[in-house]
Amino acid sequence: MSNADPAPLIVHLIHRLDVGGLENGLVNLINHLPPERYRHAIVCLEDSSDFRLRIQRPDVEIVSLNKRQGKDWSHYLRLFHTLRRLRPQLIHTRNLAGIEAQLLAAAAGVRVRIHGEHGRDINDLDGSKRRYRLLRKLLRPLIGHFIAVSKELEHWLVSSIGARPQRVTHICNGVDSLQFHPRLGPPAAIGPQGFMPERAFVIGSVGRMAEVKDHITLVHAFISLLARGDIAAERLRLVIIGDGPCRQSCLDVLRASGTAGLAWLPGTRHDIPQLMRAMTVFVQSSLAEGASNTVLEAMASGLPVVATSVGGNPELVQSGWTGTLVPPRDPAELAAAISDYYRFTGMANQHGIRARRRVLNEFSMAAMADAYLAVYDRLTQQPSTKG
Repeated sequence: MSNADPAPLIVHLIHRLDVGGLENGLVNLINHLPPERYRHAIVCLEDSSDFRLRIQRPDVEIVSLNKRQGKDWSHYLRLFHTLRRLRPQLIHTRNLAGIEAQLLAAAAGVRVRIHGEHGRDINDLDGSKRRYRLLRKLLRPLIGHFIAVSKELEHWLVSSIGARPQRVTHICNGVDSLQFHPRLGPPAAIGPQGFMPERAFVIGSVGRMAEVKDHITLVHAFISLLARGDIAAERLRLVIIGDGPCRQSCLDVLRASGTAGLAWLPGTRHDIPQLMRAMTVFVQSSLAEGASNTVLEAMASGLPVVATSVGGNPELVQSGWTGTLVPPRDPAELAAAISDYYRFTGMANQHGIRARRRVLNEFSMAAMADAYLAVYDRLTQQPSTKG
């Protein structure tokens, strides 16, 4: 490629550019890849939100196809024409919602086609749903390479979908350990006036409040902790950051139990690093996960993580060392794990220090960007600038 030639264009196709782990990972990737190596465009099957403002590069075109709910055949035509106009060297689709675009990309003449798996939704928690597996198997010959964000997803692509091992690369998410760091002094006061008591024990969670994240189990665990009597109610607080269809049901359960004043569910926020530094323990109660960005961000913030033993969580959380793994949909076990951090003084800090150290050693943003760059370079046959 001569100096006069533009850098190759990558089209990233996603369902919607809004707050979420997959979307956060995409924005982090674009922001940390060398700008002279590749240009980027994001094609949204639906649309985008203010989340797009997190992209630090000014040259990223964002296209919204405005797909209607259910079957919207016209969006296939819009996608085809978009790809013909953009003429990317590479398309990178993500998750089930985007995989059908592989067929349109092939028809539009996109030579290099990558598909990433970042986690599953409530309709197919373990990846065994016959219709979805069949779709992936039918489109598999069109996909030049797969990327899996966890070893569990990598194994599933090979064993269940039939992808050839040499065509699957495991790349874990990276985390910005400068932005997400442990607090340097006493925790900041968060929530409404008077919400944070002295010596507050804050149970925190961040994520899209969808059914697959199962925040309602966390709410029930919190209520049971208050009812047990061995934890001082005047110290215990619950903070869940995020929005989605399950937020209202969580608020309803808290109100019905009379504990709403001890919980703060503010919806979407853009000061996550600061909010995490006010937490004592981070909880992720998901029913399915890939490699959770928020878990990594909590670890980088020096927090112990209590997470369900699903998907890629056991690859991130070392139970008994950097956090605790619990079975999904089990409020009693979740409450017991949280209670341990309250009862055993110093354990939260000890696990948090180890978690931070692990992120620095194994989950850096630079390592993630380098791994994607290596795949992109190899498939587009771009000369590497390394070494």
